[in-house]
Amino acid sequence: MKVQSGQINERAGKVLNHIIQNYVSTGQPVGSTTLARAPDLQVSSATVRNVMSDLEELGLIHSPHTSAGRIPTSAGYRTYINQLLHAQPLHCDQSSEIERALQQYEDPKKLLTNASQMLSRLTSFAGVVSMPDSEFSHFKQIEFLKLKKERVLAILVTKDGMVENKVLNLDQEYSDSELVRASNYFNDAYAGRSMFEVRQDLLRKMEQDSSEMRGAMQTAVEMAQSLLNEHEEDDEVVVSGRSNLFGLPDFSETEQLKGVLDTFHTKRVLLDLVSKSLSGEGISIYIGEESGYQALEACSVIAMPYEKEGQRVGVLGVIGPTRMAYDQVVAVVDVTSKLLSSALSD
Repeated sequence: MKVQSGQINERAGKVLNHIIQNYVSTGQPVGSTTLARAPDLQVSSATVRNVMSDLEELGLIHSPHTSAGRIPTSAGYRTYINQLLHAQPLHCDQSSEIERALQQYEDPKKLLTNASQMLSRLTSFAGVVSMPDSEFSHFKQIEFLKLKKERVLAILVTKDGMVENKVLNLDQEYSDSELVRASNYFNDAYAGRSMFEVRQDLLRKMEQDSSEMRGAMQTAVEMAQSLLNEHEEDDEVVVSGRSNLFGLPDFSETEQLKGVLDTFHTKRVLLDLVSKSLSGEGISIYIGEESGYQALEACSVIAMPYEKEGQRVGVLGVIGPTRMAYDQVVAVVDVTSKLLSSALSD
């Protein structure tokens, strides 16, 4: 979790908690009369107004217009998360639903896609899952299969079961035997090496004078480079449920929503955020401007690493408006991370 806020006393914490719970539930500013009815406060409306005034001076709540009601600020949400948040245990039916979804496939990419879809479905926001970091993924084999004329199907398989297919449009036609030799060369050269090492070595070879590379080596390097160039950031993050954000009153401004959707489209920002979360402890929560990106100032990001055989390999999370039920979303992210880690390790 990012950014610390000052401590507030027990009564102020209860008032702030009720303001956030009411605002998340209704989307409307919360007044002192509503708060005074809370059974755990047992104080007058006047006392509640005094506490609300103190919270406003601290920058934790504010009035969106001239009404007497107040809503939380980003700093208010941060104080709530740091001091007051108690994640709700996930209902056993929801846990079972996630587990079933992650047991349908052995292909890791389909598992990650399912995890993203479950995050979106259970929270009604956008689910995000990063693909395993290339440093942790190891090359197993590659095959080049002739199609028509200069078209070749390249099939890349990693040791953790990831499969990438791509039709390559090449500058010349290759025979079946040439493609077999190219596959054999590449598999002999790179079997067992990390995908990060493979990419780095390919870059070095592509910078060499092509006259230094002959026959199968040159064919394999050129075709593998074409395949791996496609396996970049567009394939490194799976996003589900973008449409859940349409129509939310939290994104009433067209430009605001456009900025969020552009972020989902380019994915560069998402990759940066999840890479930060990969090295964090437990769940990371970025509220509004804490993400460091203007396009996400009206959003909160809740993210957590997932593992394979005890080693962190990627991050999953949820992106939605700052007005969200953090106690519920944190529970969904936490359980999904644990179940995905178990499924990948199994």
